[in-house]
Amino acid sequence: MGTTIHMILAALLKVSAVAIIFNEIRGLILAAPVLYGLYISGGTAMAIWIAFCSLAGIALSVIVPMFAVKKLDRFVKSKVAKTQEPLAA
Repeated sequence: MGTTIHMILAALLKVSAVAIIFNEIRGLILAAPVLYGLYISGGTAMAIWIAFCSLAGIALSVIVPMFAVKKLDRFVKSKVAKTQEPLAA
C-alpha cells in the first residue's frame, strides 16, 4: 500500500515538474510586455515601480510552486522511509 501511494505521488511530482517548466515559460512571456511598457514609458519612477511590482508577482507565481514541490517531495520521501523501517519490538 505504501509503495503504491509513493509511486502515485512520485508520478504527480514528475507531472508537476513539467508544469513548473511551463510556468517558467509563462513567466517569461508575461514579463516581456512589462519590460516593453517600461521601455516605452521612458523609465519614469511610476513605471519602474509598476514594473517591479508586476515582475515580483510573476516571480512569486513561478518560485512558490517550486518550493512547494520540493517540500512535498521531502514529505513523501520521509513518509516512505518511515513505512519501510523495520518495526522495533
